[in-house]
Amino acid sequence: MAARVVIFFKTMQAARCPTDELSLTNCAVVSEKDLQSGQNVTVKTTPNHKFVFTVKTHHTVAPGSIAFSLPQRKWAGLSIGQEVEVANYNFDKSKQCIGSMTIEIDFLQKKSTDTSPYDSDKMAAEFIQQFNNQAFSVTQQLVFSFCDKLFGLMVKDIEAMDASILKGEPASGKKQKIDVGLMVGNSQVVFEKAESSSLTLVGKAKTKEARQTIINPDWNFEKMGIGGLDKEFSDIFRRAFASRVFPPDIVEQMGCKHVKGILLFGPPGCGKTLMARQIGKMLNAREPKIVNGPEILNKYVGESEANIRKLFADAEDEQKRLGANSGLHILIFDELDAICKQRGTGASSTGVHDTVVNQLLSKIDGVEQLNNILVIGMTNRPDLIDDALMRPGRFEVKMEIGLPDEKGRVQILNIHTNKMRSFDLLAQDVDIKELAAETKNYSGAELEGLVRAAQSTAMNRHIKATSTVEVDMEKAEKLRVTRNDFMGSLNNDIKPAFGTNAEDYSSYIMNGIIKWGDPVSHVLDDGELLVQQTKNSDRTPLVAVLLEGPPHSGKTALAAQIAEDSEFPFIKICSPDKMIGHSEISKCQAIKKVFDDAYKSQLSCVVVDDIERLLDYVPIGPRFSNLVLQALLVLLKKAPPKGRKLLIIGTTSRKDVLQEMEMLDAFSTTIHVPNISTGEQLVDALELLGSFSDKERASIAQQLKGKRVWIGIKKLLVLIEMSLQMDETYRVTKFLSLLRDEGADRKFYE
Repeated sequence: MAARVVIFFKTMQAARCPTDELSLTNCAVVSEKDLQSGQNVTVKTTPNHKFVFTVKTHHTVAPGSIAFSLPQRKWAGLSIGQEVEVANYNFDKSKQCIGSMTIEIDFLQKKSTDTSPYDSDKMAAEFIQQFNNQAFSVTQQLVFSFCDKLFGLMVKDIEAMDASILKGEPASGKKQKIDVGLMVGNSQVVFEKAESSSLTLVGKAKTKEARQTIINPDWNFEKMGIGGLDKEFSDIFRRAFASRVFPPDIVEQMGCKHVKGILLFGPPGCGKTLMARQIGKMLNAREPKIVNGPEILNKYVGESEANIRKLFADAEDEQKRLGANSGLHILIFDELDAICKQRGTGASSTGVHDTVVNQLLSKIDGVEQLNNILVIGMTNRPDLIDDALMRPGRFEVKMEIGLPDEKGRVQILNIHTNKMRSFDLLAQDVDIKELAAETKNYSGAELEGLVRAAQSTAMNRHIKATSTVEVDMEKAEKLRVTRNDFMGSLNNDIKPAFGTNAEDYSSYIMNGIIKWGDPVSHVLDDGELLVQQTKNSDRTPLVAVLLEGPPHSGKTALAAQIAEDSEFPFIKICSPDKMIGHSEISKCQAIKKVFDDAYKSQLSCVVVDDIERLLDYVPIGPRFSNLVLQALLVLLKKAPPKGRKLLIIGTTSRKDVLQEMEMLDAFSTTIHVPNISTGEQLVDALELLGSFSDKERASIAQQLKGKRVWIGIKKLLVLIEMSLQMDETYRVTKFLSLLRDEGADRKFYE
């Protein structure tokens, strides 16, 4: 006889569960006049929110009411007396029977916690018995009584039972997640301890968390003194440890091999060694063996290789005894380039480096390779390391530890000022975010040095200036490190190795930019557009512009001004005056170093000044350095690494020469910087310079009216200064005479 299906739809009032005993049933309680025990209903609380409950009848509940326990009301967002729409809900047993359900568990009340182990298998059997044939939803909350203890549960995940099993057929292996399911007798329940819970679970019916012990859950970047490396850490864990947190049997079934080597590289002082030093604290593994590269080398034959074998001996022995269940052994090589140089280099050497590399390769990825090791190498010269070590299976994870961004600098400064802050030794006017914004391109080590310098400045204020060095104890008790201490150290003591040195370009614009006419304004405006293009455009990470014009027209000063106005974190001027006496090879290396340093910053500007001088060009012959030319052509066209942007500003007085060398094509655009060409422009320049009196300028203007001149601003400054050395009576005459002589041979002064 078919079961009678009761169609039900009614508006009811939410009420409080009548007894504690009924609260533990996970059922909504109704009057027997409304519904039958065991029915499943949907409770619609808002137009967009429905919740599925199994109901139970009780005589104390008034008709038209539906009673919920506190966890149910909390889950569904119900309040006492709220009107809800209640309707029948029928499960599709071919798709909605629970195959497995993951439940997060913790003590209901913190005061009732204990350290006794609870058998999760018995707990699962009791759970299925108590709640058999009931509806469960993902995120549902309920109370569970086990061994006279109350536990708070939350459903995390539900997988539907395989339809093949329900038909009595072999399992298909397909798994489907569902939001609502019906508990049946052969459902599986898996308990997972809530985060930060002190509950101890034993048995099989718990998650594989016990096996995922490689990563210590208590580690914290800032407590360990590491800041600004969040992304790098997450990438390392994803690549190096994802396969290690899985049970060995699953890894073996996948045919997965663990990552055995990580190479950390980047500028000095950015946290490579610090990261490796702390990595043992982050992992529930044996204490890492930290090895400085040069310590491996030994003057006796074979001893260097023996030192490598000793490092791997413990891991080798454990793998033989325990196989796949062996623990993780971590080896950290600092200054890896000291022992792993390219093989075959250095003809006069003893070949020790070659055999050390061979021994290391055989241990990491040889015939009897080890699968329970993780080798972390660190270097700031990855170009020196043998190529064989860099392929997958060896140091396959290559991670650049670059200069910290602003968010990273905030973290680092917080770490180094944390102790001062806790003892109230940091003044209120110190703004860490302001300091982070001011310290573009500072490495972690330089930021630490900045804090130390500020501390020294603050302490120095409290030392008595007497014949003996004494501390003024009365003032020392009021010691505070202030904003001025940091700013003073920032300006005077600590300068970034990869950054902007104002002294580099200040000498080029010590007289300022004289805007004698529209041509100068146009150059600066175009320069500003190129700066904005570099900052904002994702399609052109490399922008190269050439400022060309006659000698002394102010090209270098304009290039330096555009670079300074850009406020890029990295600004460097590549100038021939720093390469006097360099050979062609050393000049190429110096130019390449400037560009390599620029690639390490998010935003960089490189000024390549006086290109024809860098190329050693002379018109007699003519001759030039083809080696430097080819190096510049490559660097001018080479796009910076992903996520980095570079603006290159070149200057030249011989555009025709660069045209013949096919160098103009390497620049995105060319901007012409002209000389002063009219008397009116020259008078405007004199007025801006303020060197002559109004009467003298009027006399000069009268003499130059309607005449054509041709003189660079730099040359004009020299003529003015020479004229000013004369007596006031002869200044104007001398200036006009010098101006006439300057342009006489080219007929520029007419």
